[in-house]
Amino acid sequence: MSPGSHRGLVFKLSIFVAGSFAFGFALVPLYDVLCSITGLGNQKSLSRAYAQGTQQGTLGAQGADQQRVVTIDFLANLPSVGNWEFRPITKSIQVHPGQLYEADFFAHNLTGHDTTAQAVPDIVPSKLAAWFHKTECFCFSPQNFKRDEQRVMPVRFFVDPDLPGYVGHLTLAYTFYDVPTHAANRTQD
Repeated sequence: MSPGSHRGLVFKLSIFVAGSFAFGFALVPLYDVLCSITGLGNQKSLSRAYAQGTQQGTLGAQGADQQRVVTIDFLANLPSVGNWEFRPITKSIQVHPGQLYEADFFAHNLTGHDTTAQAVPDIVPSKLAAWFHKTECFCFSPQNFKRDEQRVMPVRFFVDPDLPGYVGHLTLAYTFYDVPTHAANRTQD
């Protein structure tokens, strides 16, 4: 191969990398637009709908189902990169669909410097994620931590009363990782 063909390949790969990087930054605003159009995943509208439903004594068409109990397990994962203590304070709770609950997670920055971290949630089984609604969560935005700072971070949620009847168990798992400095600064602007 000639040096000219290497330059062409390097140029094409550089364009691909730059495009991928730009797409990664565009995902947050695109997600916000998708949420505003569809109403799905928008924590403000979920909180508002929940508040209206509880004021009227109902949540959706059914209200809280006091006869049904669903077990929610909480898990915390850390990638191999970074140095954190991250865990659920409560490992499992039993909930009534349609009723608002709160669970706490503990995070401790052991990196030796100020940093920003982000939690990425996952519902298991994933096909049931549409019935699990977070109204407030530390995962909605990056979390700034001072060196050696530790804090309790809440997640407020409810399970939709329309959750299929055969489901009696869900798991809410978070992966907690460091956010690169340039990405953290961009989200704060």
